[in-house]
Amino acid sequence: MRGSVVKRGNGYSVVVELDRDPITTRRRQKWHSGFRTKRDAERALSEIVASLHSGTYVEPTKQTLAEFAREWLFAVQPTIRPSTHHSYDRNLRLHVLPQLGSVELRRIDAGMLNALYAALLADGKRTTANGGAGGLSSRSVRYIHTIVHRAFRDAVRWGRIARNPADAADPPRASATARPTMKTWTADQVRAFLDHTAEHRLHAAFVLLATTGMRRGEALGLRWSDVDLTAGRASISQTVIMVHHDIEVGSPKTARGRRTVALDPGTVAALREHRKRQAAERLLMGVGFTDHGLAFCLPDGRPLHPERFSRTFSRQTAHAGLPAIRLHDLRHTWATLALSAGEHPKVVQERLGHANVSITLDVYSHVSEGLHSDAASRIAKIIFGPVSSALANTAGSSDE
Repeated sequence: MRGSVVKRGNGYSVVVELDRDPITTRRRQKWHSGFRTKRDAERALSEIVASLHSGTYVEPTKQTLAEFAREWLFAVQPTIRPSTHHSYDRNLRLHVLPQLGSVELRRIDAGMLNALYAALLADGKRTTANGGAGGLSSRSVRYIHTIVHRAFRDAVRWGRIARNPADAADPPRASATARPTMKTWTADQVRAFLDHTAEHRLHAAFVLLATTGMRRGEALGLRWSDVDLTAGRASISQTVIMVHHDIEVGSPKTARGRRTVALDPGTVAALREHRKRQAAERLLMGVGFTDHGLAFCLPDGRPLHPERFSRTFSRQTAHAGLPAIRLHDLRHTWATLALSAGEHPKVVQERLGHANVSITLDVYSHVSEGLHSDAASRIAKIIFGPVSSALANTAGSSDE
């Protein structure tokens, strides 16, 4: 295999002699253009020849990033959740393609990606109706980098480019303060909310969320066939999600999300009452009731819209005079109360459906920090017995 550097206009190109076509026996040449200096072209020639010998050579293509993104989104759609596909499509369309969409896929490098990330941090938000704009958070830009990295990884696997430029890019570091302060209720506040909503038609849904830590979509996707009130168990096998503001039924978020959770007697009693109420609504609706088998639904049987369900929770919270939290914070509240009560993190992880216990410990690190002093006291009592308190008081007196 031979190659050479050719001067073309204000730049340089590399032309490589490939093996002859096996059918026509004609010579085959491949041109790689766009090098500003002869040294750059010579360096590229060495890399191309080496890749030809190693079998990793990728023939140049004029496919743009926008063209590849359309192809890639279509190809990965069956392999990911609809909400994830929508998120990929939205972030590429709004934040990546406006700046890099017209660039040929093979010409994108780490420097271009770093420039993109810097621009998004400085001015990545869309202009609002009031004229306001601003930069995206570090967390958002890191998520965009994750999407871009996966797309380029597949481009390498498909033979479109030789290497993944995102490997050498530098997304913003995760800030220590990036995670917002978690808002939760106390046990008394949870009790006050459930007392306030005792007559609400969705009272049992609020009880279920508060006593199991289920995700919103998991509760809304729960079917009566998934619930065994006699045994006090609920199996989570589907979830209600939103895609383009439309309601869809999908699989749990992770493999661990497909799980069975135990129900306490109070939750079982609330679900029994709710089923009676739902049966009465069904009789009133008659033929207008569409049976999806859902435990929580609209009076006509259709699935509840997740955002409307959240807004209902917010209104009831305000009416009860309680501190404002998100519906999802009921999940955080359950986990916080469970860990604070000394529940084993592995049990909390399994009930929450986290992929592994490290996620649980990371998300609820604020709780585990508070448990350190409790652990120290318990172990001290085991070692020293009741005298540990007296020793502490003596030590305090001697310091004064």
